[in-house]
Amino acid sequence: MPFSSRRIHLLTGKGGVGRTTVTAALARATAHQGRRVLLLEIGDPDEGASPLARLFGREHLPIEPTALEPGLFGARLWAPVGHEGFLKAHLPGGALISAALRSKALARFLVAAPSFHEMGLFYHLLMLLEAKPAWDQVILDMPATGHALALTGLPEVLLRLIPRGPIAKAMRRGQAYMNDPTQADAWVVALPEQLPVTEAIELMAGLRATGMTVGGVLLNRMPADPFNATEQVELAGFMAGRAVHGEVAWGRLVDARIAAARLRAEEADLPILTLPEVPAEPDHALVGPLCEVLA
Repeated sequence: MPFSSRRIHLLTGKGGVGRTTVTAALARATAHQGRRVLLLEIGDPDEGASPLARLFGREHLPIEPTALEPGLFGARLWAPVGHEGFLKAHLPGGALISAALRSKALARFLVAAPSFHEMGLFYHLLMLLEAKPAWDQVILDMPATGHALALTGLPEVLLRLIPRGPIAKAMRRGQAYMNDPTQADAWVVALPEQLPVTEAIELMAGLRATGMTVGGVLLNRMPADPFNATEQVELAGFMAGRAVHGEVAWGRLVDARIAAARLRAEEADLPILTLPEVPAEPDHALVGPLCEVLA
């Protein structure tokens, strides 16, 4: 499995591509290999139910890593935990720091101030990466493309503004994990359609610009193709200009082939793994079949 060579995986992609379900399946498949896996998401614990947690029969993932299945633990990255951890690591008076951070005014400032929210998330992630005993694999479900680039690009932004001091040291510690191609990578989840493939290519360029290694692409919901190359050519000639039963499914299959071929042509050096369409409802029923494919 191409994921086993690195310890940290960020899964990202545009909304609607099935990223969260694929992330859950990957985490389960990795745990089934006998690894101790930490599955993470980003969000405020006071928000509504977590789609990732619901795939494991829960409404929320807790702040502290908690067992979801044998070998698989889940937790939620939350910026205030990172803020508090950073301040306690560098300032005296832990109890006073905890009390100050409960101030609503200060909490609003830390969320609204540029990069402070991302810094809290980044430091919380750093705390988990350095926790003992160490996690064999850490898999993070990124909520959106913008969050992924903000998080991976944060160290460079802050180091330009604050090149020395405790913040700079923390950012360099984080870079030692996230920008090390032997330790961390990002996988982009996409659909075999022209627009999602275009967005995936743009996202990979953005990730590389932040120093993040791109591990590959997970092309989700790939329709089954029962035809060999010769049959495809013959069917294309037969279907051209005709209104026949199955033309919608055929057109979708052709579009998927073209989109996948374009992705492979433009990202020839990357592994591109195709995940089949799984006719299952609700979403948690998809995790098992995808887990088998990923394993």
